[in-house]
Amino acid sequence: MGTPAPQQIWGTLSQAARDDAYNNTKAVTNSAEIAAARDAASAGFRARLPEHLDVPYGSAPRQKLDLFPAEEAGAPCLVFIHGGYWQRNARELFATYAEGLAAAGWSVALPGYTLAPEARLTDIVAEIGAALDWLKGSGPAHGIAGPLVISGWSAGGHLAAFHLGHPAVSAGLAISGIYELGPLRDTYLNTALRLTDEEIATLSPLRLPVVNKPLAIAYGTREVPALIHDARTFHALRAGAHAPGPLVPVAGADHFTILASLSQPDGILARAARSILADAL
Repeated sequence: MGTPAPQQIWGTLSQAARDDAYNNTKAVTNSAEIAAARDAASAGFRARLPEHLDVPYGSAPRQKLDLFPAEEAGAPCLVFIHGGYWQRNARELFATYAEGLAAAGWSVALPGYTLAPEARLTDIVAEIGAALDWLKGSGPAHGIAGPLVISGWSAGGHLAAFHLGHPAVSAGLAISGIYELGPLRDTYLNTALRLTDEEIATLSPLRLPVVNKPLAIAYGTREVPALIHDARTFHALRAGAHAPGPLVPVAGADHFTILASLSQPDGILARAARSILADAL
């Protein structure tokens, strides 16, 4: 399995090897079973808490939020952004990952966004910013008025890291994210993304000024090497700038099983979210 760095190694890889470097579905042979179980659990969780689902934050069909407010309006809120390389999945399929922190007394908000190729990555980033604006202004009317911890998995990890600097955000938890976009242009993923030089330069967290807010960066030790490399490199960049937040390797987890610990109140990712907020307050 190739990694995107150093560049001299990436440049020697075949097209198939470059594609495999970011193909999480291929790397995890039972990923379809994991996703099916996730979808079923998420449908059950949404059915039990239907009062604040499909709340629009914009006019486009996927510009909606699923909200799970805590009993206390001032409780912290995890804003969890789904993954799928910005071109697959939906917020509804990830509701089960609200369960761990909801059980710990937090609110949870899951924003949707328009997928590529219908939307460019620039537009997707802007949509998540609009969702955060909405939560800041309209969240209290839905029982969500506490500090926001932005989080996300895979592509959602990228979007969470990018929006750490949003004024409504207190801290972040980026899970299995992609923080350098350049190599993606050399892979099958770019058919839908159509990344430009400007997008790579302005939307890659590894190329941007470090945001001095707490950010936990998590990855599974059985992830594809490209994502492990991004997590470690991004954390090193932040540590070099004395920005707060731990690197959180989840032992034995792959790209899909890593999220199980977010569904459990005492799971490593749920604990990381609580810890990173404590660092911010």
